[in-house]
Amino acid sequence: SESRRALAAGALALDVREPNEFAEGHLPGALNIPLGELQQRVQELPRNRPIVTYCGHGERSATGLSLLRREGFGPLTNLNGGTGAWKAAELPIE
Repeated sequence: SESRRALAAGALALDVREPNEFAEGHLPGALNIPLGELQQRVQELPRNRPIVTYCGHGERSATGLSLLRREGFGPLTNLNGGTGAWKAAELPIE
């Protein structure tokens, strides 16, 4: 997938789920900023690196991606299917 290629090439995995969800398992090296805090915390994100947003299924991360696009970030990719699809593909989880 486009998301997987971006991550393999060094994109930042941005987990927009809640901290308790993140603690239950997340993509390797992911940064956790819950969707509700994203607007206030965009300064924590790199502007010189692609970002892949993800959540549990893909809805919250699509919203997060739109927010980041408005803030001038890019390139941006949403992980379709979120962690559910990632686990189903038997990809690594931390």
